Amino acid sequence: MRYRCKVCGYIYDPEVGEPRTGTPPGTAFDNLPELWRCPKCGAGKIRFMMIR
Repeated sequence: MRYRCKVCGYIYDPEVGEPRTGTPPGTAFDNLPELWRCPKCGAGKIRFMMIR
C-alpha cells in the first residue's frame, strides 16, 4: 500500500522510504513517527490517505 498526501499529492511508498527525511526503505507508514511531515508540503500524517 502507498499513501497520498491530500494537500499536495505527494506519494509515500514504504518500499522506497523517504531519503529527504531519513526514512529507510521498508518503513511502514504506520511506523513513521507521529510528528513525521510530508517532505513536499509539510502536512502531517493525518492528511494522508491509503491508495492501491
